[in-house]
Amino acid sequence: MNKTAAQAVVLAKEIADKVGNDSSVDVAICPTFLSVENVVKTVAGSAVKVGGQNLYPKAEGAYTGEVSPEMLAGAGCKYVILGHSERREYFKETDAFINEKVKAALASNLMPILCVGETLAEREADKTLSVIKTQMEGGLAGLCSCVANQIVIAYEPVWAIGTGKTATPEMAQEVHAAIREMLVAQFGEGANTIQILYGGSMKPENADELLAQKDIDGGLIGGAALKADSFMALITSAKNAK
Repeated sequence: MNKTAAQAVVLAKEIADKVGNDSSVDVAICPTFLSVENVVKTVAGSAVKVGGQNLYPKAEGAYTGEVSPEMLAGAGCKYVILGHSERREYFKETDAFINEKVKAALASNLMPILCVGETLAEREADKTLSVIKTQMEGGLAGLCSCVANQIVIAYEPVWAIGTGKTATPEMAQEVHAAIREMLVAQFGEGANTIQILYGGSMKPENADELLAQKDIDGGLIGGAALKADSFMALITSAKNAK
């Protein structure tokens, strides 16, 4: 929940101007709902795509305050973030509800970025992989291999977001590799092309080491995306890692 509509346009223009037509790395920005349409217009003509931060899994109806997948797609979104750790924690979203959202996104030709991740208590109890498995199976329930190339996964170690604690590249890779195995088990070998992003406070200082890991394909960026220079530094790291 950052940037007014006017501020979002300024940031989006800076990013779009710097990225230009370079599509060697997939770049998407996910502003607040009020900023989506203006940001879509601002990045038009560049390689930058736009996504929503959430959706409600109904086309329309008496769901005051919610935003449908059709509204996001109609505004020009290509992606949508679902199951973010903050949605799970603050709004008590369940795996079953997130699964509804994933299916609704796919039905509207939006690419869901499904977030999974463990808390500090779960990691210290050695439950990381069981938590991830439950979230993956719940969030992707009922999906066939035909949609594997339309899904992105983001691993968020909740304990490493804004806490000062950090996951080493090796710790992150271990979980990413396990996620890859889970995807292959569900979708077959085609799942090897699914992008798995790291969402544990990736920033210019640690991006190179993280992106050098075999199964870390990119980042789901928080604070470092609020300034064009730091965000562009991450894009450069992603290019160098390819």
